[in-house]
Amino acid sequence: MTKTTLLATTAAALLFAAGTAHAADAAPQAAQVPVPTGPTSQAPLDDATQKGVLVFTPDFFAAQRPNTALDMVDRVPGFTADDGAGTRGFEGAVGNILINNNRPASKNDAGTDVLERTPASQVDRIELIRGGAPGIDMQGYSVVVNVILKTAASRQSIVTWNAGLFDGGHDVWGGSYQFTAKSGERSWSVLLSDGTSTSDSNGVGRNIRRDAAGAVLRDEAFINDSWGGGDSARVNYSGPLAGGKVEATAEYGVHDWREWQKISSPGVLRTSDYAEDTKSGELGVTYIRPLKPKWTLEARVIHQFESFDDVATGADSQAGLDQRFTAKGDSSESILRALVRHERGAGLTIEAGGELAYNMLDTHQTYAENGAPVDLPSASVKVEELRGEAFTKATWRVNPKLTLEGGVRLETSTIKQSGDASNKESFFYAKPRFQATWTPKANHQVRFRFERELGQLDFEDFAASSDLDDGNVYGGNVDLRPEQRWISEITFERRFWGEGIVSIGYRHDEIIDVIDRLPLDGGLSAVGNIGNGTLDRLSVNIVVPTDKWGIKGGRFTFKNDWNETHVTDPTTHKDRPISEVRPTQANIGFQQDIASWKTQWGINWLPKLGRDTFDPDQTGGWRGAAYFETFVEYKPTPTLALRAQLNMWDDFVIRRTVYADRDTRAVAFSEERDINPRTFWTLRLRKTF
Repeated sequence: MTKTTLLATTAAALLFAAGTAHAADAAPQAAQVPVPTGPTSQAPLDDATQKGVLVFTPDFFAAQRPNTALDMVDRVPGFTADDGAGTRGFEGAVGNILINNNRPASKNDAGTDVLERTPASQVDRIELIRGGAPGIDMQGYSVVVNVILKTAASRQSIVTWNAGLFDGGHDVWGGSYQFTAKSGERSWSVLLSDGTSTSDSNGVGRNIRRDAAGAVLRDEAFINDSWGGGDSARVNYSGPLAGGKVEATAEYGVHDWREWQKISSPGVLRTSDYAEDTKSGELGVTYIRPLKPKWTLEARVIHQFESFDDVATGADSQAGLDQRFTAKGDSSESILRALVRHERGAGLTIEAGGELAYNMLDTHQTYAENGAPVDLPSASVKVEELRGEAFTKATWRVNPKLTLEGGVRLETSTIKQSGDASNKESFFYAKPRFQATWTPKANHQVRFRFERELGQLDFEDFAASSDLDDGNVYGGNVDLRPEQRWISEITFERRFWGEGIVSIGYRHDEIIDVIDRLPLDGGLSAVGNIGNGTLDRLSVNIVVPTDKWGIKGGRFTFKNDWNETHVTDPTTHKDRPISEVRPTQANIGFQQDIASWKTQWGINWLPKLGRDTFDPDQTGGWRGAAYFETFVEYKPTPTLALRAQLNMWDDFVIRRTVYADRDTRAVAFSEERDINPRTFWTLRLRKTF
């Protein structure tokens, strides 16, 4: 990891230089001196007398002229929004955004979605919580934001229109309407949405196949496209109930996704098509009630469901092969969670509670070649999981410089599979967590975390699947076990010049039962546990305000994670990286607020990105280079915003090597697909009434 060490040293040097050259900017920890970062902005205040958090008032964001709460959160230095994995259960699955001290009542209504439809005028302040604070449930995140909203009565309507316009591709259009009413502690809203989804790697190019000696077997033209959308309705309510507060949300939607590709040369045509149609819904209720002074009850009920109907087809005229894979089914998740929180003092909070969850996937799949049915392992299965968890945790603010958080979760679960394959397994895991946050002086912080984390199983891995873009069909696996990680992580953060930040973090994972591709009998493969492995990650995040350099309202940004993974391949029995883990993906950018023009603009450059996949019968991956994203947003009034964004690639290549034999790994052929991705514009108009 020579490059990793070099960049870490460079970042550390920059941090030291900023600290040395501007040591005079430091202030007592309880109240930092405001440092101008724009015409009317101010630095955050360190609320050391209460929770030890950084507090950002609306004045901090004034130069940006934010329209939504999400605009404000996106500008909080040192914070990156994370909506969570959306996987089984609640702990850690709903992200690092809190609203009025609580996470959203829904798993599908992500924190960024809630903030995007919350007008900036309703935000009283934003708290940045690093490492933990009494009364705040961090759920394993080292940094979270807490958006505190005003309670003044208001009624607002928000209309949005958006479009994705592709050069030579399928354009998509959408929009939404939202009405929100608030009066004191009561609020309710209705959201009607016509959503869109797209891919930024579609385009035209060449597909070249070579034999083991490098001779060209095929030189073909390539073209593909994909798009989707959906209509949904969501209702939210929040208000007092029986001495406490209830938050409720309900949503129902119909969604679709389409994709196709065509590879051709004289006398040869290979095609694939995929269509997915889903119907889904969710109900979420959160109830919070003081039991007595310093004691609080929090209870949640969440139920979500989905039905799906998928069809994939593939054809190869040269091989005389027609493939068809279908999947129909239903899935659901139900969660009941409750905890009691006790604030023993200004600096100590203790929580204890439990969670009960039921997850289900019932899928029926068929596969045929040239019209003849082909049997697949676990083609039609029903997977059910009943899981229970008990937990206790405590957050102790020892003094204004040191905060400790610790706890343990005890999880037991039973996974049952029926249908084409039957199996039943039970698991028990203890999941300890410890986190320490040390702030030796103003603008300097060290965070340490040690935790045992249990990965969430994807129930679709229990069933057969297909990837007919390359003619691949996979079997299901009845013997999946959750992936376990022992995580050790340390982060050093230095803040300067108001919005400036340099953050360097190192993380090491000892991984048990790595989930990756493994071989099955009959020449098939599946997702399964392939043994133990490791991950080492160096994270660097730099934000440098440019006011002191004469560029008013500007910010230079750099962010990257360097990942190095190791695992033993179950086919070759040799060391290799873990599939689907990106080794690097640097993001270098510059953004500027031009207050006199009521405009923001910015550009981001990703010099290199990609990832690899290791299958028993083939290895492959994709690489991209020189990905540019530039935007300009004009806000002529506090209630109107117009945004245009341009995305373009310089290079996008998909490579794979297919083996003739699993034992000898003799190369049957290699393939390189060089695609010129379509440049596309994203347009958005937002109006508040």
